[in-house]
Amino acid sequence: MVSAKKTLNDIKWGSRQRLQYIEMMAYYTGVVTRTDIVNAFGISDAAATKDLNFYSQLAPANLIYKQAVFGFVPGDAFSELFADLSPAVVLPMLAANLPATGSPTGANPIYGISVDSLPLPSRLPSKSVLAQLIRAIRTRRKLTIKYHSLSDRESKDNRLIEPHSLINTGLRWHVRAYSEETYDFRDFVLSRIVDAQLRDEVAESSVLYDDDWTEIITLQLTPHPNLAQAKRESLIFDYGARGDMIELTTRRALVGYVLQRLAVDTSVDHSLNPNAYQLIVMNRDEIEPFAGWAFQ
Repeated sequence: MVSAKKTLNDIKWGSRQRLQYIEMMAYYTGVVTRTDIVNAFGISDAAATKDLNFYSQLAPANLIYKQAVFGFVPGDAFSELFADLSPAVVLPMLAANLPATGSPTGANPIYGISVDSLPLPSRLPSKSVLAQLIRAIRTRRKLTIKYHSLSDRESKDNRLIEPHSLINTGLRWHVRAYSEETYDFRDFVLSRIVDAQLRDEVAESSVLYDDDWTEIITLQLTPHPNLAQAKRESLIFDYGARGDMIELTTRRALVGYVLQRLAVDTSVDHSLNPNAYQLIVMNRDEIEPFAGWAFQ
């Protein structure tokens, strides 16, 4: 058996990336296969098998081979060695479709420039909750959650959902799911999910039944009428628009989030401060039915 203490620091970056991916796939989706590694990194079947064997030598209690799925599932004593499996790291990786993170350059900017971001509060679920959500989406199974609702109903009630997608609004993460309580598709804020338990039952719904998710709509925006003409022209240039109209296509289910993110004045009489809300909606009648909460 390979000595883990001796080996971990000697592993080359390319191999370390694949070992990170093995851990992330196993923990969050519930299974990692040779084919997963081949597809993610473009390596041969033999090389992927070698990676899985090497990982099993380093962490023999982490992965268990399961013939039924032709892959490895996380063991009860699973504990990551290579990957940072915190939701703050994993969710951006999912959004960017990255197989691994943690470049050996560390905090040193490889392009020689510094980039900073806003210090927004962390609004994320626990690692175990996120794993259950992702496994439910991947395997198309039902999920029981305890949810902190902002509605008048009792908080932390058990709810039965059938999730199909994750949503990143730029401010927080949601899961799109069919709610068996309300008989419709809706969004649940990830950070309000207290607990999640994967069920054996296969989901009866699917993304194909979620009309607001599958249907695409065009937002027609224009600079606020109370802005000075010079500012209006600058906005049009800023958004790369032709004429006075800025057109954005999005899923109907995401219309409200786009309006919120762009700080669009959705009041009927355009009464909001134009310096803070620089855009207005031109096709209000068409899109308001799909995002009533975002309109004033």
